[in-house]
Amino acid sequence: MSHITKIPLLLVILSLSLLSACTTTPTNLVPIQVEKVSQANAWEMQGKLAVRTPQDNFSTNLYWLHTQKKDELKLTTMLGTTLLTLTTEHGMTRLEVDGKTYEHHDAQQLLTNVTGWSIPVSALPLWITGQVSPDDEVDSFDEKNRPVSLFTPLETPQWRVEFLKWQQQSGAQIPRLLQLKRTDLRLKIQVNQWQALATSDLTPSTNQLKNNIQVNASSR
Repeated sequence: MSHITKIPLLLVILSLSLLSACTTTPTNLVPIQVEKVSQANAWEMQGKLAVRTPQDNFSTNLYWLHTQKKDELKLTTMLGTTLLTLTTEHGMTRLEVDGKTYEHHDAQQLLTNVTGWSIPVSALPLWITGQVSPDDEVDSFDEKNRPVSLFTPLETPQWRVEFLKWQQQSGAQIPRLLQLKRTDLRLKIQVNQWQALATSDLTPSTNQLKNNIQVNASSR
């Protein structure tokens, strides 16, 4: 991967204007209600990602589709232009950015090599849903036994994650706002919409699935 030239992500965000945004929810997945996020083997979320470094300070829309076999992360502008797509499937990760495609077996390493900065993509599916891995150290819990903050002792430098606000989506408690800190990098993730998904024999269109999610969100 050493041959890949690092692309400053802020430059990518300012320069891209031709790639259209779209979500790719598989048509065999339908919205469901769960009592706990751990009951959802698949989900999708929409929200915002704010990034602050000594050099850059910007925000984008964030879309994430998570299943047992696939993760797909997309960053888009407020106008819907796709800036970056990161897809992990069958043990390989594909990164599409600035009109180019890169592949690597390690999603985090690929993102760091190409963009020059880091999003903890392997841990985020847990943190976005308010869960922790066996390697995470939780500093404290709130009165509802939800994590307030945690850190990653096995990583250097460590990530520190703060769960600032919570909400109920798809019947489960999930974070509304998270803050991630690592040396001079700070990420804020706002989860606007989270939908638990399950496989079904029915095959509704992607538009039908999006409409169902919007109805569920507006009825809360």
